Amino acid sequence: MTDNFGLSEQSIEELFTSLSNWGRWGNDDERGTLNLIDSAKVLQASSLVQEGVAVSMSRVISNEPSLDILDLPLHHMTFSGEQFALHPEEKEFNLQLSRDFLGFIYHGLYITHVDALSHIFYKGTMYNNKSSAKVTTARGATIHSVEAAVTGITSRGILVDIARHRGQPWLEPGDAVGPDELQAALEASGVEPQSGDVLIVRTGFWGRRKAVGPVSPADGNPGLHAACMPLIRKWDIAMLCGDTVNDVLPSGFEISGFPIHEIGQVGMGLWLLDNCDLEDLGDACHARGRSEFFFSITPLRVKNGTGSPVNPIAIF
Repeated sequence: MTDNFGLSEQSIEELFTSLSNWGRWGNDDERGTLNLIDSAKVLQASSLVQEGVAVSMSRVISNEPSLDILDLPLHHMTFSGEQFALHPEEKEFNLQLSRDFLGFIYHGLYITHVDALSHIFYKGTMYNNKSSAKVTTARGATIHSVEAAVTGITSRGILVDIARHRGQPWLEPGDAVGPDELQAALEASGVEPQSGDVLIVRTGFWGRRKAVGPVSPADGNPGLHAACMPLIRKWDIAMLCGDTVNDVLPSGFEISGFPIHEIGQVGMGLWLLDNCDLEDLGDACHARGRSEFFFSITPLRVKNGTGSPVNPIAIF
């Protein structure tokens, strides 16, 4: 059973209220914590580029069946090069070309994706006390769409490498990161959090998958405990990222299976980036002895979308 770090079931309700950002940036705001990233913050982040070395934080999108992929991506070719090699004079659309189809459900436990503020509801509401009815089957997210991030998200990224801090390659399913450990690991990195930062938490769980294979989603995953949310609010983090779905699973609470999502997205307007591959980033930071870098993602401009698949990039 997950250690609940002194929190009760009632504490989840209390955190939702006490950490709320409703109305902070106006009653019609749809950007939430992205408001914390201003032009000065972007300029600060750009000053961290010293080498011009880029590191991807995205998992590979694969359609190979696996125990931990509940919704298998679809990827097939509509045109390939084989026919043109056999028949060099043939053309399609007056051109020789390859073309493929890609389709998948990006919310879940596998695809690297960003959650817009229309993704999560709590008692029938979204961030800023907007009704969940504003997200419809016919039209999608009529408010709080991913379009709120149309210009991309660029800021200072800071890595908190929990696995390295523990001196182990990875955390196991159900391992929870509490506030004291989060604080200690951040202090050990030598970086002090600032308003508008993108906080990236490495548990090594995707590295575990590469080394020993996948686990069933029913077995859970490591991640942050709900008790960390006051720190996230105190630090005014603009986006929270993880190599799992950010929430430790199981959460340890009956009232909320995903309290990081519910308190963060609905209460705080916190943008989340789920399911990263942080192994290369962890190695890059360790090799350089630094944990801060320029962070950038550009969500797809999906009309009324509740999120987007992304390829996050760290630049040193």
